[in-house]
Amino acid sequence: MRYIISFLFVFIIPLQAQAQLRYTLNGSVRDSLTGESLIGAYISVPENHSGCVTNAYGFYSLTLPSGNYNVRFEYLGYLSKTVAVSLTTTISLNVDLKPKTISLTEVVVSGEMSNHNVTSTEMSTQKLNIKEIKSLPVLFGEQDILKTIQLLPGVKSAGEGNSGFYVRGGTTDQNLVLLDEAPVYNTSHLLGFFSIFNSDAIKDVTVIKGGIPAEYGGRLSSVVDVRMNDGNDRQFGVSGGIGVISSRLTVQGPIVKNKGSFIISARRTYADLFLKLSKDTNQNRTSLYFYDLNLKANYNLGSKDHIYLSGYLGRDVFNFAQRFGINWGNKTATVRWNHLFSSKLFQNTSLIFSDYNYQISLQGANRNVQITSGIRDFSLKEDFQYYKNPENSLKFGFNTTYHKFFPGSLIASGDTSVNSRILQSKQALESGIYFSNEQSLTPLLKINYGLRVSMFSLLGPGTFYRYDSEGFKTDSSVYLNSALVKTYFGFEPRFSVNYLLTETSSLKASYTRLYQYIHLLSNTTSGNPTDLWLPTSQIVKPQYADQWALGYFRNFANNNYETSVEVYYKPMYNLIDYKKEADIVLNPNVESQLVFGKGFAYGAEFFIKKKEGKLTGWISYTLSRTLRKFTEINKGASYPAKQDRIHDIALVGIFHASERWTLASTWVFSTGDAVTFPSGIYRVNGTDIPFYTDRNGYRMPDYHRLDFSATNTKKFKGNRERSWNFSIYNVYARKNAYAINFQPDPNDPSKTQAVRLSLFSIIPAVTYNFKF
Repeated sequence: MRYIISFLFVFIIPLQAQAQLRYTLNGSVRDSLTGESLIGAYISVPENHSGCVTNAYGFYSLTLPSGNYNVRFEYLGYLSKTVAVSLTTTISLNVDLKPKTISLTEVVVSGEMSNHNVTSTEMSTQKLNIKEIKSLPVLFGEQDILKTIQLLPGVKSAGEGNSGFYVRGGTTDQNLVLLDEAPVYNTSHLLGFFSIFNSDAIKDVTVIKGGIPAEYGGRLSSVVDVRMNDGNDRQFGVSGGIGVISSRLTVQGPIVKNKGSFIISARRTYADLFLKLSKDTNQNRTSLYFYDLNLKANYNLGSKDHIYLSGYLGRDVFNFAQRFGINWGNKTATVRWNHLFSSKLFQNTSLIFSDYNYQISLQGANRNVQITSGIRDFSLKEDFQYYKNPENSLKFGFNTTYHKFFPGSLIASGDTSVNSRILQSKQALESGIYFSNEQSLTPLLKINYGLRVSMFSLLGPGTFYRYDSEGFKTDSSVYLNSALVKTYFGFEPRFSVNYLLTETSSLKASYTRLYQYIHLLSNTTSGNPTDLWLPTSQIVKPQYADQWALGYFRNFANNNYETSVEVYYKPMYNLIDYKKEADIVLNPNVESQLVFGKGFAYGAEFFIKKKEGKLTGWISYTLSRTLRKFTEINKGASYPAKQDRIHDIALVGIFHASERWTLASTWVFSTGDAVTFPSGIYRVNGTDIPFYTDRNGYRMPDYHRLDFSATNTKKFKGNRERSWNFSIYNVYARKNAYAINFQPDPNDPSKTQAVRLSLFSIIPAVTYNFKF
């Protein structure tokens, strides 16, 4: 490790000729009540108009000429603090900020400096505030960060009540979702109606749609970086909630006061408990629930070292009358070590584990059939931040991940005609090394440039086949354990620029190239738990995409209103689709069922956000197209992707009616999904058989829905509080189409009618929350 750091310093980091005239101020910024690190807190020095923001661990570093300064620490929602500093040597200064008492004239919904959206090189990026999320109305009253993400411009829901989402024309598997740096391969509970993220355990959420920094890689469309709470290192506390179908409980407190803390947060649904009260034998023998558990601990080893341990365990269980069952879930674990080499060089080392699997069971008196599949990762990451001077902030590092793919197994026993079989597992090694620098060229011009070099190697053991255009085997090769089957490299330049027009307006542009080496095979649009993950191979090439984006950002009324307009264009290559009537379930030759092509996505995103006052919220509108082009589909002509929605609108309002009452409402509208419907039928021996023409040649009906919630909160002494949340999902009972089926018209069997299936009408919910 020492040689790697020395190499980077020699070739990347130039020497500072004026080091003897400049000194460094560094430290951390935390919440004074809980000790939680504050991500994105702003440190400013009015005397020389410089500043910086804290990183993901609350650390900051600022190098200044020798002198006396009044250093200001700010984090919206907290009281700012100014500290007089005589900088005649390098100083370490840790600062605690006190949360504000939110008044009716000042409602904080952001964690950034007031004009950070204008001055930073970040574009196509949104940060979510957890307090804001907890005010919004959602299905069954269960707060959900992924449902809130779907209200942002450029992000589209994968369907009614679904936690899956599409970003700028990408598919659901093209989103890199991280929980404390661990990748999450399936984010859904209850077949997508809830996500795995318990808001009580989450501190910070960042959504990146474009201009993705070089430290991220492996997906084509977006990054959703979710950080868990560290836990309160000042005092013990308990909080939770009791809802219509689920309850939550969180316990946190110090391990050693002011040095270390822990947090345990658990959640479970209990619909299955009500089923057992039924007199119907099938219902009272049916199980239907999910649970999840978030755990985290951290400890400060000294002024230069800090360790974190975090984990997640979640599982869904559905078993119908002990005849048919399916269960699936995720497990993640992350061990992180922060080390400060000097006042300017920050290191984070992470060991990461992620596992996703599912199991389907068919049961009977004398038979039992079980089908399983999954994916498992082990990763090592090294990330460095070097705060060279106020004009240059560098990041560099590397990561490597060992993937283990379990395509599927079928184990049959008892009285059944089904034969057992186990598909060949696969393994691969994915690595990347990166470097980036955020540089201020002039007071008005700032750039962020970098390069990521990725590598993917498919490894033995196993037999690997080649196929002809009809899907028949033409050749095979046998590889021993850990032998290299195929290796790919990807060069991924990243660039973004910000030109400040005024103190409240700027122009931004970005270019990003991204590679994706693992792929999701799915017959649905919603991220079904039985989806299959597949590695890049000799036949399946890595997907890659280029994205160009241009944006105008402008704030009004003393930065109370944020507005932005962004346009983007994204060509995508080596995309995957299925042949007609493809068979992917437990197919050892699944690669023979695939076709490959390219896609295009382009659009414009409009965003207006009000941050302060009694009424806050935002309006987002996306105008976009997403097209695909495959030689084998639609005779090679371009066609709309299933996620091609031309118009997408979200209106979000949060009204603080009094010190105790908060009202919130959301309204969404979107163009119907592109879908393949039968173009007609023909009759063979008295049986009607549908026939199809163009892929995705039809549209589902347009979708729109209004939700409403009211929250009553009462605070007590000692940081205790309780609240009641009342919500209504689909206020005007719109029967949105979940699916459309075709069947003979009962009034005229010679005709066919389309029948709309709707999942939900109006759904009220109530949740009681407590904290003490």
